[in-house]
Amino acid sequence: MSFIRLWSVLLVVCACSSAGAVTVGKATGPIRIDGVLDEPAWQEATPFAIDREWFPGDNIPAAVSTEVFVLWDDDKLYVAFRAFDPQPGQIRARYAERDAALNDDTVGFLVDPFNDDRIAYQFRVNPLGVQADAINSDVEGSEDFSWDAIWDSAGRITGDGFVVEIAVPLQQLRIPAGGVQPVWGFMAMRDYPRSVRHRFRSVVTDENRNCFICQFADVDGFGITSVGRNVELTPTLTANLQQDRSSGTLATADRGVDPGISGRWAITPGTSLQATINPDFSQVEADAAQLDVNTRFALSFTEKRPFFLEGSDFFETQLPLVFTRTVADPVAGLKLTGKSGSNAYGVLLARDGITNFLLPADDSSSTRSLRDPSTTAILRYRRSLGSAATAGLLVTSRTGNGYDNTVLSGDSFFRMTEQDSVRVQLAGSRSGYPAAISASGAIDGHALLASYDHSDRDWFWRAEYSEISPGFRADAGLFNQVAVRGAKAGAQRRVRGGPDRWFRNLYFGVSGDARQEYGGEWTEWGSDIVATFQGSRQSYVSLLLAPNQEYFNGRTYHNMRYSIDTFIQATRDASAGLFTNWGESIDFTNNRKAEFVTLIPYTTFHLGRRFSGRASWVRQVFRTPQGAEIFTADIPQARLLYHLNRRTFVRAILQHRSVERNRSQYVVPVNRESRALLSQLLFSYRLDAQTVFLFGYSDNHAGTEVVDLTQTNRAVFIKLGYAWLF
Repeated sequence: MSFIRLWSVLLVVCACSSAGAVTVGKATGPIRIDGVLDEPAWQEATPFAIDREWFPGDNIPAAVSTEVFVLWDDDKLYVAFRAFDPQPGQIRARYAERDAALNDDTVGFLVDPFNDDRIAYQFRVNPLGVQADAINSDVEGSEDFSWDAIWDSAGRITGDGFVVEIAVPLQQLRIPAGGVQPVWGFMAMRDYPRSVRHRFRSVVTDENRNCFICQFADVDGFGITSVGRNVELTPTLTANLQQDRSSGTLATADRGVDPGISGRWAITPGTSLQATINPDFSQVEADAAQLDVNTRFALSFTEKRPFFLEGSDFFETQLPLVFTRTVADPVAGLKLTGKSGSNAYGVLLARDGITNFLLPADDSSSTRSLRDPSTTAILRYRRSLGSAATAGLLVTSRTGNGYDNTVLSGDSFFRMTEQDSVRVQLAGSRSGYPAAISASGAIDGHALLASYDHSDRDWFWRAEYSEISPGFRADAGLFNQVAVRGAKAGAQRRVRGGPDRWFRNLYFGVSGDARQEYGGEWTEWGSDIVATFQGSRQSYVSLLLAPNQEYFNGRTYHNMRYSIDTFIQATRDASAGLFTNWGESIDFTNNRKAEFVTLIPYTTFHLGRRFSGRASWVRQVFRTPQGAEIFTADIPQARLLYHLNRRTFVRAILQHRSVERNRSQYVVPVNRESRALLSQLLFSYRLDAQTVFLFGYSDNHAGTEVVDLTQTNRAVFIKLGYAWLF
């Protein structure tokens, strides 16, 4: 980087700091996204710098230089980066799936078109052009990488670092109605992983402020008057063959060619309508297997289906009143989301081919299912009350044959100071169930959650109170326990180290929680005492001590539990970790005290830029206090990927689950052994988030002590999808 160029960047940064907003210009000519900044428009753009390290350093000068350029035209927002590196051979850059390259060198930006410090769009790219995108929310304190937009990027490694170009169609963003907004919020960033992951930003980060988007720089100069016709249309065609073993041999259970279509219309720059008919999600990756032995409550899995992910941040609240995986077999869906001034709103309608139920209680939960269809409807409205508060309303409804569930909720957020905030949410429900699901018939109830958070440079603490009445049901959400009241509180202290000390950061925390039955009996209390070390090679070691008291089925148990969580980036291309948890627990099946050990070793690796993998093994052993084994559960899993290029990959997933039980230690009949094997193979060509060609195969095997692993089903599919932007 020449002295003249560096001086010009510093002058711009100083001018921006003193004058306030950064001014960006309109592109004077076409820009080709190829990782080469040779268009005249880029030469006319004013550069500014990513010059502050916010982690692990505290707003110290960045160790390397990064130039940022921002332009726009009537259709797109353009951002380019020139990232300098004194050792370009150390740059971490691999081909990867979308949102999976976050451990590489990356550059990116966040933009808040409304500049109201609520929601920001995040775009990140590695040196090969691999994309990651997310939605950040200061209201919910969240960063959601499940959001996927259609945008273009290119990266190129050079002799002095790397260059990245990004073009985001304006119709993928929500911008103020009317199209003209003189000032947007903007922040550029760079991750520089070496022995330590250095993180740089274009703004000074004040960790004594309990907000993130509120610290963005002001950017003006946008003269956008329209964003095109604002239509995105994606027809799909899926051919599938599914076979099941129902009568001793594999027989065809389903075959055919299923057309589907999804569309999105940006009615205004801030409001979009999304619809889907006969959606197919066969390409969605298998959920990682979880331990479900000796558990009382239903497990939960994250949403991965594109239709439900788009705009999901609009429906997010403290209480889990919206959990779209309750829509198990969607036939059609309609979604309206938008923002106008201080108002944000969302409507979701979905028709489900079946109706699944999660039936909660105070000490356990169970599931049921009806083959009858059902309809889910969700309405969300939130209004900003000045710069420090919001108020919201949420209504959910699920109805079917002889069944209905309705929830009405109000929520509020108030930032009392720059370090302190309060959130409160109250919900009420009314439900009517068929006899096949519940003998209770019509029931109603309420739920309450109130929390207080404090966060500054060195301290974090939180307090929370919740209560869920016996009759509360939220069938469009995720509640697996009712008839309880609970309280939690905790604090954490951060001690900063540095490159010349034996640690980068030390964290010391303590927390406690208590829960009681709605009738007044205390059912559980516990505390966590934790210490965490962060060092070189991105390593950490976390030690946890957790005394616990729990009441179950007429007995009170006093348990002590321990855990150690470790990780290290051993080399640039390999990392490893181990989570160990052991101590005293409850054998719920036999209602007695038990001792347990859980081991979870895992590793990730890269071979060159194209091949990567992750392997893990979950082992859990339960024994009686006298040493007799109750059960042993094992879940080895492997995930392998080979990338032909940035857009094309082959992925294989293997999961094996086995449980061996000592029948002599059970008071009820159980299988001595059960095993299951899942394999998935996927070929994927993805031009963008919606334009895809996919070919996949999956099968499942199951076995017991009397039957070897036998294939229970298999499926093959081919999917074509193409997105048009109008």
